Amino acid sequence: MQTISITPRGEQPKVTLTSAAAAKVAELIAKEGDKSLALRLGVRPGGCSGFSYDLQLDTTVDDGDIVNEFGGVRLVIDSQSMDMVRGAEIDYRDTLQGAGFHINNPNVTRSCGCGNSFS
Repeated sequence: MQTISITPRGEQPKVTLTSAAAAKVAELIAKEGDKSLALRLGVRPGGCSGFSYDLQLDTTVDDGDIVNEFGGVRLVIDSQSMDMVRGAEIDYRDTLQGAGFHINNPNVTRSCGCGNSFS
C-alpha cells in the first residue's frame, strides 16, 4: 500500500495518509459537492481510555490549524491535536468486517477493547 507523506512547511512528515484514505476522502467530498471541504482530524477528551479521534469533513480552517493539501484533498489538524497524533498514519480499509478510517498512532500507550479511544 502506497502512502502519501504530508509535510507542512518543509518539516519532517507529521501525519501520513495512505492512498486508500486519500481516495476515499476525495470520493466523500465529491459526493457532498462542496470543493471547499477538507478532512479534519482532531483529538477530543472522552471514551473509556481518555481520548478519542474525531474525523469529519469541514470547511472551517482556524488560526493555528495545520493545513496540508495534496491531490485535491486537504487535511486539517489543530495544533493541540497534532501533539497527540504526530507520526500517525490514516488509512481507509474496506473488509468483510466493515469499512472505515483507521488511525495508526505511535503515541498511543493504551487503547480500549472497542478500539475507539486511547491514552
